[in-house]
Amino acid sequence: MAVLGVDGWRGRWVGALLEGRTVTLLALHDVDAVLAVPDVEVVGIDMPIGLSDDRARACDVAARRLLGRAGSSVFAAPVRAVLGTDDYAEARALSVAATGGTSLSAQAFQLVRSIRSLDDALGDPPSERVVEVHPELAFRLGLGGVADPKVTARGLAQRLAALRPVMAVDTALLGAPPLVPAVDALDACAAAWSARRVADGVAECVGDGAPDARGRPMRICW
Repeated sequence: MAVLGVDGWRGRWVGALLEGRTVTLLALHDVDAVLAVPDVEVVGIDMPIGLSDDRARACDVAARRLLGRAGSSVFAAPVRAVLGTDDYAEARALSVAATGGTSLSAQAFQLVRSIRSLDDALGDPPSERVVEVHPELAFRLGLGGVADPKVTARGLAQRLAALRPVMAVDTALLGAPPLVPAVDALDACAAAWSARRVADGVAECVGDGAPDARGRPMRICW
């Protein structure tokens, strides 16, 4: 059965549907469209799922430590209270109140609507087939051979070289939907590789998977 890797793209999503070595890139309008892709065993999504009520998530701290200089690619997930607002000033105040002093970065706030949409779509109890992943953990620690930023020529070439042994990534890129950026397409492919490892029971994870207030596990897998 296929797995799906998903990366955020300007309020929408890029999906990489992986079955064997065949990978198909999809432009998906919203989270409902992501979850509606048929015959998918595991969805690996590059978006926070389990959210702390009052502190930084242990999985974010561990992921940044493992990635070293590339750790800045892991944004600190907002606390759950922040999902209740679309106003940045209010979100910062809610974060400070919940954590006892830690505000919310602009980068993390930009993800709030997508996190809220995903949180709502997962339902109660949440779907166990949807797992949080992070492409840089896949590229740098799992697939290996990646050392440069994804926006550079060297970084692009390294990511293609890392993916080619495990999937037909060049064919997928040639058939990508119009306007899908290369970096998001490759991140979705790395997320799909992680989803396959989750489905096969061989994935590595950071965070203890403790459930948050809505029963979502706080962990990142690759």
